[in-house]
Amino acid sequence: MLRVADEVADALHAGRPVVALETTLVSHGFSHGRGLAAAQAAERRVRAAGAVPCTVGIVDGWVRAGLGAADLDRFAEAGTTARKAGARDIAACVAQRALGATTVGGTLAVCRVLGIRFMATGGIGGVHRGFAETLDISGDLIQLARTPALVVCSGAKAILDVPATAELLETLNVPVLGWRVETLPVFYSGEGGPTVAARVETAAEAARVGLIHWQLAGESGLLLGRAPDPGLDIEPVLAEAVERVQHAGVTGPAVTPAVLALVEELTGGASVAVNQQLIADNAALAAEVAVAHAELG
Repeated sequence: MLRVADEVADALHAGRPVVALETTLVSHGFSHGRGLAAAQAAERRVRAAGAVPCTVGIVDGWVRAGLGAADLDRFAEAGTTARKAGARDIAACVAQRALGATTVGGTLAVCRVLGIRFMATGGIGGVHRGFAETLDISGDLIQLARTPALVVCSGAKAILDVPATAELLETLNVPVLGWRVETLPVFYSGEGGPTVAARVETAAEAARVGLIHWQLAGESGLLLGRAPDPGLDIEPVLAEAVERVQHAGVTGPAVTPAVLALVEELTGGASVAVNQQLIADNAALAAEVAVAHAELG
C-alpha cells in the first residue's frame, strides 16, 4: 500500500535530509491550477537547499511518497474533485482507489511510517472560529502531537482562531518556535499571533532544539513559524470571507478552500502571490533545517 520513490528511499536509507510536502495545496489551495506551480517551486527550493523533496499523495490505490511530474499534473487537473485526505481518510482512499490529496495531518501520518523528520507547508490547520459551537478542530494538530517531525509553516491559517490553536498546541506539548520572530505568524501576516515558546536564529539552532526535544519527549512534533515576506494584512477581508462562507452553510473540510477562494477574489489576487511565496520560502527553510539536522548526525 506504500510506494516510496527510489530517490526518497535512497536518501532515507543513507541518512540524507528529506522534506515532506503535501498535495492539498495542489488540488485545493489555489484556483486555476496555480497550486501546481506552488508545489513545483517548493520542490525546487528543497533541492536547492540540499535536501530531497518527498511530495505525498494517494494515487491508484497506493500511498505514494515522492510524486513525479505526471502525478502532480493529475492533482492539479482534478482540483477539488480530489479527496482531501487527512490521516483518517487514507485507508478509504487506498481501498477505493480514490485520488487523495494529503493534508498536513495526512502527510505527517506518512512521515511517521517512513521516519521523515521534516515537513513544509503554508499554514497548518487548527481550531476554527466559533469552535465552541461546532467543535471544528483540524486533525493536523493531533498528528503533529504524535509525529516526531518539525513542520515549517507561516503559522496557523489566518481563517482560524489562532490564539485557541496556540493554546491547544501547548496542551498537546508541541513546542512552537519562531524563526527570528517573537510571535507566531498569522499565515498572510507576520504579526498579530500569540507569543512563541522560543525564538531561533539559525537552521542549526532549530535542528538542535528538534533533536533534543525528540530525545526527551519522544513522539511529538514541533512547529517552526516563519513570517511571510512580504506579508499582507487582510484581517477585515478574512472576517468577511469567514462570515460569508458560514452564512452559505459550508462546513468541514470544504471551509478552508471556500474561504481562501473568496479571499483571493476580495484581494484581487494579492493573497495568491503572498501564499505562493511563503510556501516556497518555508520549503527552503525546512530543507536548511533538515540539512543541519543531518550534519548533527
